[in-house]
Amino acid sequence: MPVESIAVVGLGYVGLPLAVAFGKKIKTIGFDIDSNKIERLKRYIDTTGEVSEKDLKEARFLELTSDPSSLKNAQMIIIAVPTPITQTKLPDLFAIKSATKLVGQNLSKGTIVVYESTVYPGVTEEVCMPILEQESGLKCGKDFFIGYSPERINPGDPEHRLENIVKVVAAQDENTLDTIAKTYELVVKAGTYRAESIKVAEAAKVIENTQRDLNIALMNELAIIFNKLDIDTTAVLRAAGTKWNFLKFSPGLVGGHCIGVDPYYLTYKAQQIGYHPEVILAGRRINDYMGRYIAERTVKELIHARIQVESARVIILGFTFKENCPDIRNTRVVDIIDELHEYGIEPLVHDPIADPNEAKEIYGVKLLKELPSFVDAAIIAVKHNEYVKQGPEMIKNILAPDKAVVIDVKAIFKKEDFDQSHIRYWRL
Repeated sequence: MPVESIAVVGLGYVGLPLAVAFGKKIKTIGFDIDSNKIERLKRYIDTTGEVSEKDLKEARFLELTSDPSSLKNAQMIIIAVPTPITQTKLPDLFAIKSATKLVGQNLSKGTIVVYESTVYPGVTEEVCMPILEQESGLKCGKDFFIGYSPERINPGDPEHRLENIVKVVAAQDENTLDTIAKTYELVVKAGTYRAESIKVAEAAKVIENTQRDLNIALMNELAIIFNKLDIDTTAVLRAAGTKWNFLKFSPGLVGGHCIGVDPYYLTYKAQQIGYHPEVILAGRRINDYMGRYIAERTVKELIHARIQVESARVIILGFTFKENCPDIRNTRVVDIIDELHEYGIEPLVHDPIADPNEAKEIYGVKLLKELPSFVDAAIIAVKHNEYVKQGPEMIKNILAPDKAVVIDVKAIFKKEDFDQSHIRYWRL
């Protein structure tokens, strides 16, 4: 049988849609340590854009709070907090350990604790479970139980939502697994997949994004090669894509809190057991290099256009880590900015949906409210719908009238859109 009450710890891109979905069905506690976020959500305001005002109002069984003692009333507690990496590319488990400690201090007998955060195999049972036992004074497997169900939320994606993505679930025993599965099935129409163990589920999650990271790395390396051969990468991929089993990936910046992060969790664990992963780290090196590569290409195009590099006015269009999503965590657009600084260029940055305060606070980047005019180069870094809808005319209107450069990172447009003699167009 499913549980009758649930708590979700961490109301971000993953936790909030989950809490709202359950809040339409059963008694749900939505907990976050950020009291300001709780107050905004109580006013039906979600700054992530993942949940609408209508959805929040329909979640009539949802109680939003920053009071940890409320967790004592839940039969199942889901922990959905970020698991980033440090500056040295090592797993940063601070948030998940802190959340686990807080849950342990408010854990009631018989409760099931489920983790959704992306981790390397072993974290749930070897890192989190001992913390729960220590903080609660309870015994796992007797007084409380644990499980793992990796999140598959895709921020900014209106098609692949919580309810229509199969949910992988795992637990320490069959009874707990059955309860977890039936509880998730209350809100996940696509159903659940019961993994053989918690470690299997942890490993499955971490390789989902590692596989994608490696495929994009291949596309990025191909783009570098084809650019040196003066061959249009987009044209090559379009031709190759006519084969039935060709995987359709495209080159670009790889950031965010999943694809650019998760592989390091797996490589960390591999190195702990004495194996040095060659392919995974090679893919990471290529993808981490792309921001610098785009900046270098911009400088070369400026030189070819006979535009003085140090005094060039360069606008970067898009700052978030992906299109149509306000999330700026681990955005690799900053790599373009940093590399341009090395050449003496202070780029202008515009993004129609990113939070200017966050950009300033986290990265020290000032986002323009309006598009400038008379820029020497425009770097289209993120494929926001607003840029696509306004088309090449929007780009042309902000370029200098005598000579200018367009760098199309996501291949939104084509060369024919900028066929004026004074514009140099290049796409990745």
